Amino acid sequence: MALNKINFTKKTLEELTAKHDGKRAYYYDIKIRGLAIAITRTGNKSFVVYRKIEGKPERITLGNFPNLSIENARKMAEEVNSQIAQGKNPNKAKKQIHLEFTIKSLFTEYIDRYAKNHKKSWQGDKNLYDYYLKELENKKISIIKKSEIEIFHAKIGEGIGKYAANRAIDLLRSMFNKAIDWGYEGANPCIGIKKFKEKSRERFLHAEELPKFFKALNDESNEVLRDFFYISLLTGARKTNVLTMNWDQISFERNVWQIEETKNGEMQNVHLSEEAIKILQKRYNSKVNEWVFPSSSSKSGHLEEPKSAWKRLLKRAELQDLRIHDLRRTLGSWQAATGANSYIIGKSLGHKTQAATAIYARLNLDPVRESVNKATSAMFALMNVDKNP
Repeated sequence: MALNKINFTKKTLEELTAKHDGKRAYYYDIKIRGLAIAITRTGNKSFVVYRKIEGKPERITLGNFPNLSIENARKMAEEVNSQIAQGKNPNKAKKQIHLEFTIKSLFTEYIDRYAKNHKKSWQGDKNLYDYYLKELENKKISIIKKSEIEIFHAKIGEGIGKYAANRAIDLLRSMFNKAIDWGYEGANPCIGIKKFKEKSRERFLHAEELPKFFKALNDESNEVLRDFFYISLLTGARKTNVLTMNWDQISFERNVWQIEETKNGEMQNVHLSEEAIKILQKRYNSKVNEWVFPSSSSKSGHLEEPKSAWKRLLKRAELQDLRIHDLRRTLGSWQAATGANSYIIGKSLGHKTQAATAIYARLNLDPVRESVNKATSAMFALMNVDKNP
């Protein structure tokens, strides 16, 4: 029987109608092997992959149109075809998700199949799992109830903190949503869990804290870690971007660090103050590889997790409730204290808001440079130690 082959476009699929005889209609995509749109007698449309596996016809349902876009349906179909080429039966895999998956195996699938390919922050998901979800890892996802997750959420909130509890539930919800996308037929037990109210964090280094912070930082024996914290403070950049800073991104001629892709998915030019340039120039003169903050113990070749060093630093400085991310907030706060407006601060920190986008587009780096220099000088003026770390 000849197949009804068409080029899948949104307009084309919207115009397709059900058969008059009440039978299900199939139209096949001309681009991806086996990908079809199935239309029931009621007009419901869903993407399927129809292929022979081990000599028998199999229909693998991907999702409903238009909730599932054509682009994503094609990606999913390619993944199904890849599994078939490896001798796997995707429908059997779906059944195994329901029968065999534990939280641990679901998380492994979530990271390898989804997060690593679609999330820049997947390492953060791994840390969240290790810190908060491990106690659930041997439980089968088919027996986990909403009431159990509510107790789990409350336990983390009381013992560790509301923010941590909410992020753990966010990750767990995302994992179950993916399991459902992959064929799990159970409910997501995280749906309807009321999260704790969170206050916007306003922590930054105050004037009376900076001298202690700088002294503790200069007492750090590990130069890589010491310089990492300095550059985090002096640039206001996100931790991930600083960790992966490489020498190709640095222009000593223009005093600019060009981040190829930020959390917002865009390129960002970061002005480097005089203090930052001195640190980077010294590091460049003794560089060992492409990374500004190298590590001989990591697979990536660069520094990956400075958490232990950060705890040591705070203990020496006798500071509490300060996170690495608060260094980013510190630069912005000192820019504000030295007269910068919100648009300049937003541009220097790589913020992206709808209201500010048009204004950012008209700004060049000069007022940002002036603001960062002014804020940096104000912070270092409080230091009773040499300006050169």
